[in-house]
Amino acid sequence: MTNLFKTILSSAFLLALTMVSQQGQAQQVKGNAGYVNTFVGTSGLTDPKILGYELPKGWRAWSGLTFPGSSLPNAMVQLSPMTKYQPAGAGYEYEDDRIVSFTHTNKGHWNLGNVPILPMSSPGATFGSHFSHKNESSAPGFYQVYLDDYQINVSLTSTLRAGYHRYEYKNNKDRQILFDLSKALSGVSRWNIEQIDKNTLKGFQGGENIHFYVILNTDIDSIEQKNPGQKDGYAILHLANGSTGPVELKIGLSFVSADNARENLIKEIGAKSFKEIKNAANQAWENILSTIQLKGGNEKQKTMLYSSLYRSLLWPALRSDVNGEYRDAKRNTSKADFNYYTEPSLWDTYRNKDVLLGLMSPKVALDVIKSMKDVGDKTGAIPTFFHGDHGASSITGAYLRGIDDFDVQATYQLLLKNANVPGRARPFLEEYLAKGYISDPDVDKPHVETKARAGVSKTLEYAYDDYSVAQLAKNLGDTANYRMLMARSKNYKNMFDPSTRFMRGRLEDGSWVKNFNPQYPYYEYMYREANAWQVSFFAPHDMPGLIELYGGADKFEAKLDSLFTVPWNPKYIARNVETFIGQYCHGNQPDHEAPFAYTLIGKPEKTQKILDHILNNLYGMDNGITLAGMDDAGEMSAWYVLSALGLYTFSATDPEYLVTAPLFDEIKWTTNTGKLLTIKKPGKGRKITGIKMNGKAVKGYFVPHDLFKNGGLLEITTLP
Repeated sequence: MTNLFKTILSSAFLLALTMVSQQGQAQQVKGNAGYVNTFVGTSGLTDPKILGYELPKGWRAWSGLTFPGSSLPNAMVQLSPMTKYQPAGAGYEYEDDRIVSFTHTNKGHWNLGNVPILPMSSPGATFGSHFSHKNESSAPGFYQVYLDDYQINVSLTSTLRAGYHRYEYKNNKDRQILFDLSKALSGVSRWNIEQIDKNTLKGFQGGENIHFYVILNTDIDSIEQKNPGQKDGYAILHLANGSTGPVELKIGLSFVSADNARENLIKEIGAKSFKEIKNAANQAWENILSTIQLKGGNEKQKTMLYSSLYRSLLWPALRSDVNGEYRDAKRNTSKADFNYYTEPSLWDTYRNKDVLLGLMSPKVALDVIKSMKDVGDKTGAIPTFFHGDHGASSITGAYLRGIDDFDVQATYQLLLKNANVPGRARPFLEEYLAKGYISDPDVDKPHVETKARAGVSKTLEYAYDDYSVAQLAKNLGDTANYRMLMARSKNYKNMFDPSTRFMRGRLEDGSWVKNFNPQYPYYEYMYREANAWQVSFFAPHDMPGLIELYGGADKFEAKLDSLFTVPWNPKYIARNVETFIGQYCHGNQPDHEAPFAYTLIGKPEKTQKILDHILNNLYGMDNGITLAGMDDAGEMSAWYVLSALGLYTFSATDPEYLVTAPLFDEIKWTTNTGKLLTIKKPGKGRKITGIKMNGKAVKGYFVPHDLFKNGGLLEITTLP
């Protein structure tokens, strides 16, 4: 602890601020929002016994990669502290002790982090200040920290499209505000800032191409700019002396224009006070979080449930302005009667989060689909994300769950083009259509970063995507395409090698890849961010067919047992393929359905044992905020929410849910149709012995979406 910090800590000024920020938050954040810990996922995992390997020198595990700042659900603005620009997934790492800025966009994926602002007082050679977690607090829609080096207490809150900063300077002379506009988590091409009048600014940051408009409650004495517009430049506002109260900075964002940024700011904040905006943000979160009420469970489980639900509802992010304008996929200004959103992180979130978004925020989910169609109209293809073509699953799944107020026929035609026209959404589609699989080259000594086609993963995922489009075809009466796509949905079988009983890469001539090690992970060779173990149980749309490939239920069970028991080789290191139970990797997405597969062969007790281990041991580790792997725009969080509540989206396309034992005795869920769904599991038993839906016994372990549409009672009986 430095002498400076000791001095500050002893001052009555800091003591008063700390009491206000921490005690005030505890008193004001009530209800379910009070359970949310926005710091969950900001701490790096270090335990090699959990990671599966010793972290190489200089590495930080990709654990969570979340941000703790202020945001509303699915907002344009995420106003959050930044401890470093690179390498940092979300810019904030809990183990750091310096804050370099507060940025206004975030996702947790090495991008965004735009419009960095930092209040300063007599800065040194480098910008930034030490801070302590003891003098830091947060809640949904609010963040506060004390900057030790500058002796400034910072409070932040936000609306959908605007941020609100409040700075309490100890020294009311030489007050400065840094606009570090050459920096962001993603690349910055150019920038500018312009003073409009005595307390108003506007500017632009290239790369993500964000316009901003700023109003201060105090006068600007001067603006100092170094290398304007350049990659090493910045601007510093020097504030006029005289005022003694807190400095308040209100900033509106727009991806269209500075005029729109101004309109966003005026319409959403205007003359409202910091307290009013903060309270409104908290209420917005409480409104959505309170739709799920819990009885039973311990405090950690409730904290993880609501923190995970909060994290699941941050992305996709709003991109249209209050006047309806947005920058479309061709970077032209467009206008619509719906809110335009970023593309979902489909490779990850189609599994669970996109469904959860529809259950919690159907209007947002609807507008996300309309936004995806808008991209398709402008580019010719429904967007994909990173890998696969999973817009097919997210859109079809939403439609079959009743989110259908969009141009279904036109959207379906775009999905058909994705599935059938090469050069659009699916790489290597020509080979897939011709052969029923995607090959990889024969590589003598493949390694983690060998560049190839990830043919096994692509084939399996395209088969699932074909199934998804087929369900839409069936619902729309397109029998010919339904039959064709359903036949193609069996293509996953073409990757199954009966001699090894793994999904294995094929060469162009159809023979198997020769250098085959099922335990070795790859980024792009045969598999995408996975090994053979982790993809060999993926056919959520046709589990009976997959089980048959393995030789029946008993042999499938034996193979599943091996997945969870064969030890991970600590010499096999692929960053973000981490946190293992045997070969099963919960720190990344490709095998997140695998624990549920036991239930499909009548062994739900084995599913439950693994789920309980994950839920209770791989979320909220160490200091309560460490996650097993990258949250990936909420997929990891949504997995927790649905598994903890006992209703998982095993095949997200299908409007049904696989029932497991929830962590709570009773759940009352006010659905998006306004109906009440009650889930009861009395007692501490974890082995399911019976399921009743509205008093009638359920055959099997799936329940239909009707429970969310009409409400009802789901009763789960268990034994220890």
